[in-house]
Amino acid sequence: MGWALLGAGLLLALYTLLRHGLRPAVPPPRSPAALRGRTAIVTGGSGGIGAATALELARGGARVVLAARDALRGEAAARRIRTETGNPEVRFMQLDLASLRSVRAFASAFLRQEPHLHLLINNAGVSAGGMTEDGFSLSFQVNHLGHFLLTQLLLERLQSCAPSRVVIVASRAHCAGRLHPDTLGRPPPGPLSAFQDYCDSKLANMLHARELATRLQGTQVTCYAVHPGFVNTELFRHTPLWLKPFFLPLVWLFFREAAEGAQTSLHCATQEGLECFSGRYFADCRLQEPWPLARDDRLARALWEASERLVGLVGAGESPSPAPAAVRQ
Repeated sequence: MGWALLGAGLLLALYTLLRHGLRPAVPPPRSPAALRGRTAIVTGGSGGIGAATALELARGGARVVLAARDALRGEAAARRIRTETGNPEVRFMQLDLASLRSVRAFASAFLRQEPHLHLLINNAGVSAGGMTEDGFSLSFQVNHLGHFLLTQLLLERLQSCAPSRVVIVASRAHCAGRLHPDTLGRPPPGPLSAFQDYCDSKLANMLHARELATRLQGTQVTCYAVHPGFVNTELFRHTPLWLKPFFLPLVWLFFREAAEGAQTSLHCATQEGLECFSGRYFADCRLQEPWPLARDDRLARALWEASERLVGLVGAGESPSPAPAAVRQ
């Protein structure tokens, strides 16, 4: 019995050493920003990085809308954040990014019910195969097309409440992305289709931020793409069962907690003096240089125009696309 306890203690000590020694360093937790009087939307706000982001925004006094698909989880998260922060201005609104109809319904309800919008945190994401009701691959629609449409439908409100910010949660996985505007939204071919689709959607996030910044120059609406780090969230709930015994130990050892993963989103949402970096990429609360494709302005514009067509904005009269103010150098 004694040897068993000793062995268990040694294993626990080794695990603790590995976990804290091998995980990447993260910035220290931020003090809540003074956000009273400001309204924020956090997509995917019912759990993971989104809930951690919403918690800190609420702690700073913001009015926070948790936009999420599951009503039970969303309402529970809103109650939990209200209780923990003492901020009553936290509410849930239903949003399913896998349905463009739901995105439009959410935007319409928000604009009708909420007079202000200062922060839009496009945080929700999935990494899974499958198709949506709109006929697009699941990851690409949830991670890019749904957020693209949402941002466009809320853009006029963001401009009227400027200075305001859009934060797009991307990923370092953008470096493996490949985008062809004429095949957007179709599942990539090959045995790693779901993974490639996720990487493609993250490259689209990067290019969306870049082109949006170009089109919004001079409006006092700025935007930022962020890499939260590799975070232990439900993003990986669709990992195949046979892979989980190999994958989960890596998650425990190397991946960050949700509160740590939220730090860069919070930095870009609240840190003063970032306006000159609109359209740029941040990781670990620092400016980073993205993969070359993520700096391709022609690809960014082609993606924007293709995305407008795919979500039905061209000629729909819903939210006119801002014209590019200038070509980024």
